[in-house]
Amino acid sequence: MRVLAGQAFIPSFLFCLCISICCSSLIQTMSYGATWLINRWRGPEAEQASWPGWPLMLVCLIVGSTLGYGLGNELGRWLTGIESVGILRAGPKQGLSMVLLSLLPGLAVTYFFVNRTRLQAAQVQAQTAQRQAAEHQLRLLESQLEPHMLFNTLANLRVLIALDPQRAQAMLDQLIAFLRATLTASRASTHSLREEFARLQDYLALMQIRMGARLRPSLDLPADLSELQMPPLLLQALVENAIKHGLEPSIEGGELHISARLQGQGDAAQLLLEVRDGGVGLASRSPSSAGTGFGLHQVRERLQTQFGPAASFQLTPRSDGQSGSLASIRMPIQTTTPARPA
Repeated sequence: MRVLAGQAFIPSFLFCLCISICCSSLIQTMSYGATWLINRWRGPEAEQASWPGWPLMLVCLIVGSTLGYGLGNELGRWLTGIESVGILRAGPKQGLSMVLLSLLPGLAVTYFFVNRTRLQAAQVQAQTAQRQAAEHQLRLLESQLEPHMLFNTLANLRVLIALDPQRAQAMLDQLIAFLRATLTASRASTHSLREEFARLQDYLALMQIRMGARLRPSLDLPADLSELQMPPLLLQALVENAIKHGLEPSIEGGELHISARLQGQGDAAQLLLEVRDGGVGLASRSPSSAGTGFGLHQVRERLQTQFGPAASFQLTPRSDGQSGSLASIRMPIQTTTPARPA
């Protein structure tokens, strides 16, 4: 550096630029070569590395800086005429200072790009997680729009058009309202109990067209609980399960009671949601009607994801001596809609 102190700015700048270009070119070339050898050694089936790792990268930095300084020194002397002592002709102390002077910028740049690469990888993982969450939500929506329910409803609608156009129109309006509301609700992280019970009324109206007097539903939502928040369409899976596996197999059908109430007091209070049916009961269900359990699994998974151990789900026989089953959900009380991520 003392040699460059008495030189003009432009020659000194060109001299330093030659050293920088040679050092960075050699370091990059050696780094790419080491990465290529690692990937070739691992084989095409393994995950491909984007850089050689810190141990090999330090070797590339030291060797590349040493050779690059020497080559850059010679190139700069040829272009500018500035005479500078090279690493090989310098003493140990001066040579070490030259290597460190070339090595430190390389370390800083490498550290910057490695961190940037890791940040980009983390962003990709976050995007992947968001995509998987969207796919999970789609699977949930598909499970709620039960195919045989839609097919049977449309088949009934086709018959009613010829026999009872007014009733067919009412059924079609109910189906459209149900589909539109379900699609809208599935996009929200939470909605009110009032909206949840309204969606259940739409769904039960459709099911009553199928089952007639065999389905006798009742809903009990106290007014002071109507604006409490809950995950959307959570109760619908329980209602579907009660109808499909409890009421439909029964010749007489039965009542279906859906209720919401608070359990406990003060900070220990929880929201208790219950779906009680008067169907064949858990013990009487045939293996052919057991289904895949996907809807109930989704209920447990959503509760665990959103509330952890603070929420629970149970499916048990009725304890009042009547036939049928009782599905109950306990969850923390939510009075406001949580902010959605941007």
